[in-house]
Amino acid sequence: MSNRFGIGWRLHGDGKSITPGTVVAPDERLAWPQTIGVGVQHVMAMFGATVLVPTLTGFPVTTTLLFTGIGTLLFLIITAGRVPSYLGSSFAFIAPVTGAMATHGMGGALGGIVMAGAALFVVGLIVQKAGTGWIHALMPPVVMGTIVALIGLNLATSTTDKITEVPLTTFATVLAIIITTVLFKGMLGRLSILLGIIVGYLVAWAQGQVDFSAIADAPWIGLPDFAAPAFHLDTLTLFLPVVFVLIAENVGHVKTVALMTGKELDDVNGRALMADGAATMIAGAGGGSGTTTYAENIGVMASSRVYSTAAYWVAGAVAITVAFLPKFGVLINTIPPGVAGGAGIVLYGMIAIVGARLWVQHKVDFSNPINLMTAGTGLIIAIALYGDNVLSVGNMSFGGIALGTAATLLVFHLMSSIAKVRGTEPVAPAESGSASPSNLG
Repeated sequence: MSNRFGIGWRLHGDGKSITPGTVVAPDERLAWPQTIGVGVQHVMAMFGATVLVPTLTGFPVTTTLLFTGIGTLLFLIITAGRVPSYLGSSFAFIAPVTGAMATHGMGGALGGIVMAGAALFVVGLIVQKAGTGWIHALMPPVVMGTIVALIGLNLATSTTDKITEVPLTTFATVLAIIITTVLFKGMLGRLSILLGIIVGYLVAWAQGQVDFSAIADAPWIGLPDFAAPAFHLDTLTLFLPVVFVLIAENVGHVKTVALMTGKELDDVNGRALMADGAATMIAGAGGGSGTTTYAENIGVMASSRVYSTAAYWVAGAVAITVAFLPKFGVLINTIPPGVAGGAGIVLYGMIAIVGARLWVQHKVDFSNPINLMTAGTGLIIAIALYGDNVLSVGNMSFGGIALGTAATLLVFHLMSSIAKVRGTEPVAPAESGSASPSNLG
């Protein structure tokens, strides 16, 4: 039974040190004091980014923490402890949540999160049966990179008001994040978002932009604020593009863990997707933000060489415990708009550049007009339809992310299909490395 749920850990060596040239595998653990220490590090690593999502969207922070903890434990159980991961708040949900809340309130946004989680769960079922080949065919690197990039670029305008109204606080936060990223080594360097928020908070406090009045009235111990979802068909178009990003993040996380641990994990891809989908559905059903596997915690594992899922059980338990401290949640909610905007500048930019990184890593050839038009069309549509700018068709409204994603998929597959039938597919680059003209151009 313990192996089925991934909790039958073997002790690594003497439990106090890591054997030279080895790592603590997912099915191993150190002694509990050391394991608890690593687990707390995981909480710190995910904390800044995870609480920033509800701060930006207006969701209760403690509720989000509760469901990230529950989601993490659920993920470990469903994957039988083979994939160490913390399920934190996904930034891909920020834009659709904001759009849904503007039209249908928090209930509508939660309904969209539940629908996205359900779609991801179904994808996981298919992957568990058929593998990931069809995902790569549907979303080759040029498509996936464009979808990720357009989400970050579409979010950029949400920082405009902060830049113009409280520039000192906003740019102080940006500068603090940038400097702490390269100033500190080890754990502190990976906590740059959290440290940047703290510095920005102090700058805002010095300017009288922080209101502490609600903290005194909040109890020390209490239940998080729960909310129920409401389902609206028009929110589906807002949230479906997020599913593509969650798929890429999840599959990429599993591959990264497999490389770092030397374990074969292809057979667990489907279960990882189902687990993330289930965690997102549960979060949406109770008032939390949608979840995803967290790259921040990859850094903790790489530096500590501890991949034990026991540490993630500790991290999930700590997050759940913190969720029952309302005074803490109120404190987080005092983060002023300028600080959130400054962190947003960095994070939204990083989302966009991660998309570009996918192009670079997979050597996407932009001398190929199919790739060029695919990326260009999707990005421009997403940038043009920002904020409240939408395309309305009957009772349905389509924002920039939804239309940009649809255009990216349509342009790539339409052009590729026609080029294949007509024999106008681009010519492969010459051996010298210089790109040859394509048959299309």
